[in-house]
Amino acid sequence: MKVIELKKSVSASNDRDADRVRAELKENGVLLVNLMSSPGSGKTTLLSGLIRGMKDLKIGVMEADIASTVDAEAIERIGAKAIQAHTDGMCHVDAGMTKEALDAIDVSDLDLVFLENVGNLICPAEYDTGAAVNVMILSVPEGDDKPLKYPLMFEKSDALVITKTDALPYFDFDTEAVRRRALKLNPGIRIFPVSAKTGDGMNELETWLRNEVDHHKTN
Repeated sequence: MKVIELKKSVSASNDRDADRVRAELKENGVLLVNLMSSPGSGKTTLLSGLIRGMKDLKIGVMEADIASTVDAEAIERIGAKAIQAHTDGMCHVDAGMTKEALDAIDVSDLDLVFLENVGNLICPAEYDTGAAVNVMILSVPEGDDKPLKYPLMFEKSDALVITKTDALPYFDFDTEAVRRRALKLNPGIRIFPVSAKTGDGMNELETWLRNEVDHHKTN
């Protein structure tokens, strides 16, 4: 398994770098999805379920983390293309780092690439990675107050995936309250309650992602 060490971009304009990444991926018909969440939200478990459910697509995963190779190894075991990217202690990925990881994994033969951003609800929302789609993951055990505490993350996301819904009977989590709060911050956000463990809601999320891939290739 390949591991690369990313360095923070020294460019004066991260937004300009992000636009270049988007344009290059668009030209090659590759959809990049930026996954953001707290540590322990179930990103890797969710990705594993999505990869198994969308075997008709060629999928790659860039696992960004401060250290370790655990997540990338888990993805590789499923049979997907994966790379582990260490962020030199930084709590986010910027566009320059994304470009470095994309070049290392070689996305020329892929339809869909997931960037599993560093687990953090603050920094990742502040940096444009060049992704065409931003997805925020919120797990049931984290609580339903996160839209109140971290509004920028919800404002910047195209979709909210509420994970670990199989744990709803054991936690004081109000799904409708999260929905209302998220939509107030971002009226266009798509919301998908799912359980990667039981499979509940995964079909709807997979259908949305497939539609995003098709739209990206044809528009």
